[in-house]
Amino acid sequence: MQELQYKLIDDGSFCVSSYTGDEALVTVPETVDGVPVTVIADGVFRGHPEITEIRLPETLTDLGEFVFDGCENLRSLKLPKSLGRFWGYTFVRCGLESLELPDQLRSIPPFCFKDCKQLKRVVCGAGLKKINAWAFGGCSQLEELICGHPVNIHPQAFESKELNT
Repeated sequence: MQELQYKLIDDGSFCVSSYTGDEALVTVPETVDGVPVTVIADGVFRGHPEITEIRLPETLTDLGEFVFDGCENLRSLKLPKSLGRFWGYTFVRCGLESLELPDQLRSIPPFCFKDCKQLKRVVCGAGLKKINAWAFGGCSQLEELICGHPVNIHPQAFESKELNT
């Protein structure tokens, strides 16, 4: 069983406001009643270790805080090209092993990937300009950050972890 709740936001699109379920696969639709789903609000999938796969719509522009917190069995995730903003703590304590960031994303906020103990590899999109302090704090397995262009990386982005970037 799975159920997503939505609310209409100021720009006329829908925001996923809550999730109830116990499924391994969760699919977020592109539209609800013909209206695009553009945002996933804070904490929507928080504390759901049973989730192993989440399919996100190509209409998505924003991911809130703590969206995937505690999704420890979520090993990979395909982010839509339309995604332009993480709100902070988005992936904290989840089980991601690798992630490819979309070109629309301009910055990685503080604590975005905090304590992602399985995260080994991140590929930055062409639009990334900045990685904030503690963005990858506690990512003890992180080995690779691939950026095809200069990115402003805060000295404390990795909590003293040395990486080949």
